[in-house]
Amino acid sequence: MNLKRERMQLISAFFQGTAVNFLKRHTRILDAYFHETYENSAAGLQLNINKSPFAIIALGGYGRQEQCIHSDIDLLLLFERTIPAGAGELIQEIVYPLWDLGLEVGHTTQPLDGCIESAAEDIERLTSLLDARFLCGMSNLYSRLMHLLRERFFVEKPGQVIDRLIARNLDRHAHFGDSTYLLEPNLKEGQGGLRDYHTMLWIARIKAGLQEPRDLEYSGILSHYEYRTLKEALSFIWNVRNRLHHAAERKCDQLYFRHQEKLAREMKFRKEYDQQPVERFLGELHRHMNFLKRQQWMRVYELENERKQRGRKRKLDKTLTPGLEIRNGMLQFTASRKIPDTPELLIRIFEESARLKIPLSAEANRLVWEFLPLVDYDFRTSISVRISFEAILLTPASRFNALEAMSETGILMKWIPRLSEIADRIQYDEYHLFPVDKHSLRTVQNIKKFGTEEDPTPKDLCGRLYTELSEQDRVHLLWAGLLHDIGKGAPGGNHSEKGVALVQEILAEKGYPDDRIDTVCFLVREHLLLVNMATRRDIQDEETAILCARRIQNESRLKMLYLLTVADSVSTGPKAWNNWVATLLEGLYLNVKGILKHGELASHEAVEIVEKKREGLIASAGPRDREVREKLLNLMSPRYLLYTSAADIEKHIELFQQLNHEPFVWEVSRSPEADTRTVTVCGADLPGLFSKIAGAFTLNGIDVLDAQIYTWRNNAALDVFSVTPPRDLYYEDRKWEQAASDLKASLKGELDLGEALRERRSDYGPKKPRVGGQPHRVVIDNDTSRFFTLIEVFTYDFPGLLFGITDTLYKRRLDVWVAKIATKVDQVVDVFYVRDFEGQKVESPDQVAAVQTALEQMLSAAWGEPIEGGGPEEALS
Repeated sequence: MNLKRERMQLISAFFQGTAVNFLKRHTRILDAYFHETYENSAAGLQLNINKSPFAIIALGGYGRQEQCIHSDIDLLLLFERTIPAGAGELIQEIVYPLWDLGLEVGHTTQPLDGCIESAAEDIERLTSLLDARFLCGMSNLYSRLMHLLRERFFVEKPGQVIDRLIARNLDRHAHFGDSTYLLEPNLKEGQGGLRDYHTMLWIARIKAGLQEPRDLEYSGILSHYEYRTLKEALSFIWNVRNRLHHAAERKCDQLYFRHQEKLAREMKFRKEYDQQPVERFLGELHRHMNFLKRQQWMRVYELENERKQRGRKRKLDKTLTPGLEIRNGMLQFTASRKIPDTPELLIRIFEESARLKIPLSAEANRLVWEFLPLVDYDFRTSISVRISFEAILLTPASRFNALEAMSETGILMKWIPRLSEIADRIQYDEYHLFPVDKHSLRTVQNIKKFGTEEDPTPKDLCGRLYTELSEQDRVHLLWAGLLHDIGKGAPGGNHSEKGVALVQEILAEKGYPDDRIDTVCFLVREHLLLVNMATRRDIQDEETAILCARRIQNESRLKMLYLLTVADSVSTGPKAWNNWVATLLEGLYLNVKGILKHGELASHEAVEIVEKKREGLIASAGPRDREVREKLLNLMSPRYLLYTSAADIEKHIELFQQLNHEPFVWEVSRSPEADTRTVTVCGADLPGLFSKIAGAFTLNGIDVLDAQIYTWRNNAALDVFSVTPPRDLYYEDRKWEQAASDLKASLKGELDLGEALRERRSDYGPKKPRVGGQPHRVVIDNDTSRFFTLIEVFTYDFPGLLFGITDTLYKRRLDVWVAKIATKVDQVVDVFYVRDFEGQKVESPDQVAAVQTALEQMLSAAWGEPIEGGGPEEALS
């Protein structure tokens, strides 16, 4: 046979869509090669099979007949007793031609007893033997191997083997992660990958003597529906895996970003409304992998619980609901015939699961799915069903998440049909880690963790606020957590506004009064308000807090909105939540709370605060220094004196007095609240100082997060930067010295920062985002602040971006007073509070157009592409 030609023909047929049962056909082509090679083997004849009985056996995926395009071909050359000298020649005849074709072949040669012993020592070896399949040679030797395996591992020590399989599975999940939640899932080893299916097979073989996958249904392990769904899931994942192998030109199980869009096109996914083909492809993949994860978890849990109950007599908790019982530590329906007469059992079983912290059995899950048609309009509008659902929402989360179980069985989407529009919906970017529905469930779960040992926040603020809420407001908050992104399932527009209309529809159907619906609608509409304000606006400016307070209106709503914001950010992923964001959000929350509690700060009150601060600072100085301090305080702007603490003003005065004839001095301090540094720079108010500081930081791998710029009337500049520390903390002091040296050289005209950053950019960036990608946008806002023009730049990060923007603003004769850098993975929203050199806002249409054009041209030159219309603001939410 011509192995290469037949494989190429089969692979070609696969991509043409005509290769039915590709895995088995591919396996058979390889089987035919081994049969033919064995029959014509000179080395095999010399071994004399009668004197040295041997068998060639397929192992692992090849043994299971799951041979993907570049899967390994695993072989066992098994001898009865000792391994004869000629075994190496036989391996050469069989394996070397496959290597010449570029195929990956793993082989081992062992005697029968050695094979059993190695299986006892190595769980990976044992699982490969569980899938063993005879190819050629002495068939009764293969039969003896299978008999010894059954005696040693299935009969004598089945529990020990299953324990080892479960432990190995947990280790694998910990290493490769949950593929149903990963941007680049591992199709084989991750949770929800093919190994979960294989583990189910291996346990079933040991426990129930399963021979074929179909026996999962025949033996009652899976229902007919579950087995049919399993086949669909495996078919899809294997299809993706084959295409991934072909695209990577090697064995590859990690679905890297660079392959995802190509595979979506190959598999003929089409754009639907505003959902891209790759998003629909990944949503389908996540759905199938989630089914595998769920099935494997249920089988393993049932097995663990069954073994724990064996030989024990313990009193079981009783359920509060007639028609439900606890069996083997899991919830069951007492009889399926009772469900049609009492449909509310379909929700009560999840309420009991939440209360007792135990899962439904596999059979109970099946029955819920089979009786979903009972979830009709009367069921959806039933007040008693709603009360049960509220109890599920309010019950603290445990290992067994009843809300997630409702989602898995389909009853949650049946009870709230609009949720099906966000089921398995992927947002194709590097910011949102989870499908929208999974993110919403995680948000609810994280809300319920506030104040517990599992609280995801570093402080007790969230826990304290959650306990202060009334039970009714907790229900409002949890409903908002579940529905805050419901608008992402509807095409076009702002998802928060779209979500409000859907929430009104959903909660009205559930029988809630208008005032309660309004509260949840408020939370959904404003769920991005605090995080956007905290990361894109000057939270020291009272106007920011006043704007938020006017929209929020009362402290109760503020508490709920803050908790929803934190839970939403934590549930989005590590790129959305860190100590810096936590600090900004808490600061904004406290500022808004102050406004709601005490009212807006009137002008005379601000004057009183400044005057008291001045008096205290003068009094705290020594007798000789009071006159000097008073003169310095007279040089400071009212804005600086109002928003800067007395302690910081004293530090800034000390820094100014160190200036002498130096171009600048700075002080670097660690933030006690976050892993950031505060750099206070004092120097002469030279043209373009801000952009030069930003450029010096960038050259040394230091990212600016936030900046406050103050100018005293003696031509001194006081700039306060919040920055990330240098990447290598071991050499941090050296990096700060180098950054200071670069800034000095730039101020003296000895270093061209623009050229230095261009050289660095040619080496390291700019780089396109790995996934998604939104057009750049520049927004100029004269409405938000009475005193400043706000300039927002939506783009993608690269070395020198901040320098480029601020240098462009300087060249347009604009001073930056506040800078907010909101980085989301590689995408940023840079926000600048500016005034022109005369201290005025940028208000004339010609001036606005000139600034916008200059910034767009700078971005265009940096990226080598035109600036498109629109913007990524909605994509960041």
